[in-house]
Amino acid sequence: MRVLVRRTSESAPSLGSAGFDPGPGPALAQGVDPLAQMSLYLFTGGALALAFAFVFHVAHTAMLAAGRRTLAVLVPAQQFAGAGAGVGTVDLGDRTGPTTRPRATDRKHQRGSQVARARAVTGASPDEAGDLDVEDAVPTTPVAGLALTGAWVAWALVGLSMLLRAIVVGRGPWGNMYEFAVAFSWGITTGYLFLQRRYPIRAIGFLPVGVALFLAAYAATLPASIEPLVPALDNAPLLTVHVAMAMISYGIFATSFAAAVGYLLQGTGDRYAWLPSHRVLDAVAYRAVIIGFPIFATMIILGSYWASIAWGSYWSWDPKETSALVTWLIYAVYLHARNQRGWAGRPAALILVIGFGAILFTFFGNLYFSGLHAYSGLNTPTTIP
Repeated sequence: MRVLVRRTSESAPSLGSAGFDPGPGPALAQGVDPLAQMSLYLFTGGALALAFAFVFHVAHTAMLAAGRRTLAVLVPAQQFAGAGAGVGTVDLGDRTGPTTRPRATDRKHQRGSQVARARAVTGASPDEAGDLDVEDAVPTTPVAGLALTGAWVAWALVGLSMLLRAIVVGRGPWGNMYEFAVAFSWGITTGYLFLQRRYPIRAIGFLPVGVALFLAAYAATLPASIEPLVPALDNAPLLTVHVAMAMISYGIFATSFAAAVGYLLQGTGDRYAWLPSHRVLDAVAYRAVIIGFPIFATMIILGSYWASIAWGSYWSWDPKETSALVTWLIYAVYLHARNQRGWAGRPAALILVIGFGAILFTFFGNLYFSGLHAYSGLNTPTTIP
């Protein structure tokens, strides 16, 4: 598959400055830019790495569910003052006797042992493990490292692919549906890899990685040709920042979706030992929304400013604008509901599932609804963020 670079008479000077020098050479003579072609090869390699990562994430989760663990499940052990030795506690083997160490020192020593065990199981850094309890640690499997390695390789290859395409086009590489599908996939991978370093969520990693793989496969079906931007999009700084914010927030929200699904499966009773505890899943979902929500809000505000420049109006109730606003409201409701007694827990997790559905509708909706954001480069009306 070749990436064709199309030129028009009025846009030839600007495209030439972006790297489309019509000098000699067989590749350029055929309308194929070498960097653009290399970008496509890197994307293909990244998509294959995503498939590799997805398969091994699924294998990792299946092995955990089947009980084929390399480490024993760690159960809650920290007891607070006044709490009895209830069911589900375990002796950590750190106490030499009830009177051999002052109580404060004993708790500190026990906590240090918990952190060490959490680091051994989750691979967290000392600072990160300090925020984890033993109940938050999950076992590993022989394929866990392969799953994570595949995700990092995919992240690097797709990231390099986007970088080369950005050099070719002279702006952020998200001017049509192909480019943003690639960027959306990369953003999801980024969000998952960032949060899994902080929380033991590899058991649900197949969900965000699977969504990223789906988007990469979808991008592979779209035309990858590079064409001049339509006049409304011909603002490289705003295009780069506005859509980058959409990419980042969408990617982070995908991990909150995965955590919400895990929470719905786990329940407050922690049904499955191979899943992170409901407390960890709730924390991951909340942290992801706390990060993504202001970025998403800023994206809407910046988009409104750009609309006033491109179309003379800050808001036109375009299907894209409307669905983005509804999505923002859903996540705003989640942030409020999570702190309410009757809405915390399962209802809040359901809101996150609905919210990610709204994100997918925002991304794909204009394939079916025409509007001002019909700039995908496809033959049917569609959209960019």
